[in-house]
Amino acid sequence: MLNFPGLPLRSPVSSTTQNQPRISSAPFCHSGTGGLLQISCLVLMALLSGCGNDDFSDLNRYISEVKARPKEPIKPLPEIKAIEPFLFKPESLRDPFKPLEQPEQTQGADVSNDSGIKPDTVRRKEELEAFPLDGLRMVGSVELKSSLWGLVKASDGTIYRVKVGNYMGKDYGKIIRIVSDKIELMEIVSDKPGTWREQPTSITLTE
Repeated sequence: MLNFPGLPLRSPVSSTTQNQPRISSAPFCHSGTGGLLQISCLVLMALLSGCGNDDFSDLNRYISEVKARPKEPIKPLPEIKAIEPFLFKPESLRDPFKPLEQPEQTQGADVSNDSGIKPDTVRRKEELEAFPLDGLRMVGSVELKSSLWGLVKASDGTIYRVKVGNYMGKDYGKIIRIVSDKIELMEIVSDKPGTWREQPTSITLTE
């Protein structure tokens, strides 16, 4: 064997190696893997070759069809209605930041009308006059010394005993008659300042 300095030594190729078939370097298509792999390689190559085809005939045909369509008319703009201007005149209006003017009334004043009907504002008010009449209920009656007394329950849950001549409610209601299932009163109400009138009313037994 000859030895050349600087050159790598290689083992001699045997005759067995020279007779072996050469393996192809094509990707994915190695021989010996069977016919199925070769068919797959052919299909893949066909798909890759199709990607390079610059055929835009379908797209161009669609664009032509769109251009050939008849153009629809443009809808007109909606009609703009003219708004009538409003002139604000605050001179004749009440100032919303000022309280309403109330007629001057003196607390406990002796006011009356031509009929002479008026409430007794000097009289000391009774306990049941602190409640509105619709907040009072008759819950029974009791007879004491030949007189029939009414039992009245207030909105605070307290039960009071009343007789003819007592007062109830906010409208100077005076008890004029008591029966077993009803208490009759005569109120004095005001329709306008300085004018009073009598109004009969009653509360009935509820329990």
